[in-house]
Amino acid sequence: MIEKVRTYADITDFFSIARRYFVNNFYDGMLTVLGIILGFFISILRGSQLTIDSYLVLLTGLATSISMLVSGLSGSYISEKAEQKKLKLELDKAMVLVEEEQKNEEDIKMENEEIEKAMITVNLNRKNEKKKRGIKNPRIKKERVKTIQEKAERFASIVVSLVNGGAPFLGGTIPLIPFFLTEKANVETFIYSFLVIFVFIVLLGSFVGFISQESILKNILQMLAAFGITMVISILLLN
Repeated sequence: MIEKVRTYADITDFFSIARRYFVNNFYDGMLTVLGIILGFFISILRGSQLTIDSYLVLLTGLATSISMLVSGLSGSYISEKAEQKKLKLELDKAMVLVEEEQKNEEDIKMENEEIEKAMITVNLNRKNEKKKRGIKNPRIKKERVKTIQEKAERFASIVVSLVNGGAPFLGGTIPLIPFFLTEKANVETFIYSFLVIFVFIVLLGSFVGFISQESILKNILQMLAAFGITMVISILLLN
């Protein structure tokens, strides 16, 4: 199984695709749920009550995360399947052109062989040798490789779809951790949630910097900037 996965990875390079999907969608999931949490947070600050039922935040956050999960799974699978089908058609067209060129070359060779009557015996020997070697073997080999490629593309589509749907769901669930630990959420609960998001943004920025071999601090600051902008805009609009 491991060898098959490695072979599929060599053919489709789905690891890099899945990695990009994971980083982008995990980050998007956190920021999406951050907006929801900010809405409840501001309602506490502006209202007379100092607490809010945690299940309200959890229901809203989980419902949003589940919708991102379903959307990511279905949307990514459909789009990836369409792209792989398009690539397959392009490869098939390329194979047809190659086969036509090979056929034309064989026709030219046959005409030359007919003109060179003195080489009839040699030509017959060559023809017999080609039959022994099996002219159809390359086609059989191409069909076998093509089948492996189709399996690899299907496997890559499934993996990418799971990552594309699972990453935003996971990213949306992470900020809700403090609300699972208490029935009544107060200001401190929301602050803990913001701290959880902050920590995971730092980890995510470090991961992106390590993979891209760029400045880790730069990637962290860029992600934190989006985090800060989201909070500022949400507070201004909701106030």
